[in-house]
Amino acid sequence: MNRVVITGMGVVTALGQDLDTFWGNLTSGKSGVSRIENFDVSEYPTQIAAEIKDFNIENYVDRKEARRMDRFVQFAVAGALNALKDAKLNVAEDTDPERVGVSVGSGIGGLGTWEEQHRILLEKGPKRVSPFFIPMMIANMASGQVSMITGAKGPNSTAVTACATGTHSIGDSFKILQRGDADVMICGGAEATITPIGVAGFCALRAMSTRNEEPTKASRPFDVDRDGFVMGEGAGILVLETLEHAQKRGARIYAEVIGYGMSGDAYHMTDPDPDGAARCMKRAIKDAGISPEDVTYINAHGTSTPVGDKSETTAIKKTLGEYASKVAVSSTKSMTGHLLGAAGGVEAVICGLTIANNTIAPTINIDNQDPECDLDYVPNVAREANVKIAMSNSFGFGGHNATIVLKKFEA
Repeated sequence: MNRVVITGMGVVTALGQDLDTFWGNLTSGKSGVSRIENFDVSEYPTQIAAEIKDFNIENYVDRKEARRMDRFVQFAVAGALNALKDAKLNVAEDTDPERVGVSVGSGIGGLGTWEEQHRILLEKGPKRVSPFFIPMMIANMASGQVSMITGAKGPNSTAVTACATGTHSIGDSFKILQRGDADVMICGGAEATITPIGVAGFCALRAMSTRNEEPTKASRPFDVDRDGFVMGEGAGILVLETLEHAQKRGARIYAEVIGYGMSGDAYHMTDPDPDGAARCMKRAIKDAGISPEDVTYINAHGTSTPVGDKSETTAIKKTLGEYASKVAVSSTKSMTGHLLGAAGGVEAVICGLTIANNTIAPTINIDNQDPECDLDYVPNVAREANVKIAMSNSFGFGGHNATIVLKKFEA
């Protein structure tokens, strides 16, 4: 089987839209959470999110193209173009386009487009609904537009597994490359659900923090005073290549992808099952051919919900046993917010940067650690460490679980 490496990464987040800004803010413990400005939230229980204030898609594509893309697709395109630029890879000129694939998922897809066109339907009638409504809204259009804009003609698919989407997209791409069905995969997740109905829906679930007066302190994974997750938006995209392909073109390598695990809880629509998450992590470790004691760092799913954080802590203990207390675990959602289907993409980028920079980003806002969440969560301050193997967890509504394992590259 082929070895698979990360050669390029791109992010679009509330903490930054380029790697240097993003990593600098992350390692300094800065929160991207603020009051929502895109619409009137005065009647909402939750009025905060990690909203991207200054995104301009016309920095990447022309206005006509941009108008035919939902915001989540725009994020995906920007992230992919940033990742390819970072990888110094031009699909048409530097490789065989038929050996370059795309797998960029979204948990929800074009919610903003759906909402806007439904308003037009009610106010102006069916004849005024845009002919671009469907192709703007459907979740697979992130992969579709990235393929069209970059010229990638290889395997092209879309995972839709709620908050596990980005990690499934990367893991599936890893397997495509490992078995030789492509040389390059552009993969990750994109999401744009900070819309009136999106926020209302999660408020109705009572899943989100209502700490509106202290936005930057609202996302507080593993803290005893956590009261729900904080929504984020954006994209996290990786360029994965077979090692042979990367070395032939002299590419810079951030890290190697060595393992991928999946499982289903078969338990509850929204509540997690620690046994399902533990099965997922164990499968990823087995696929990587390592032992639990080899793991240096875990980027936790860590959403800041009372049930979820406790469940993941239990799952990590079930997976690593007594060694769990010796592993650094952090939830960067404390700063980025929860990007739903894009979370796994952004957090894979974080794991790649962690390995490359020998620095672990913290979990901020741990003022009073929950005694039932008793692992080393790298509280509040970044930590220098020689991270040889990093694991990233993503768990989604419906009981979808995904874990990937990255390793410091050794020729």
